[in-house]
Amino acid sequence: MKAKLKKGDTVLVIAGRERGKTGKVLAVHPEESTIVVEKLNMMKRHTKPNQKVRQGGILEREAPISISNVMYYSANLQKRARVGFKVLENGQCVRITKKDQAVIE
Repeated sequence: MKAKLKKGDTVLVIAGRERGKTGKVLAVHPEESTIVVEKLNMMKRHTKPNQKVRQGGILEREAPISISNVMYYSANLQKRARVGFKVLENGQCVRITKKDQAVIE
């Protein structure tokens, strides 16, 4: 399945305990249909000290959210929007918002 969201996009959570909050996409895992959003769906991880983590203890990090529970947040419309694809005259395929046909960078 091809993910319509990419790293760096702003998304709005539409389901779950974080519903109504927006955040920036940190990672997309299309094979698992999950997405990691900055500062949302935080979980606590108990870790021992090692080479990577000098200080052990309880660390907070983002947990993945299902792609079906988030939607692209359009800055132009100031609300959520569906994402589609469009082929331009020069043959380039770009992502667009369905409501106002604006091209997503």
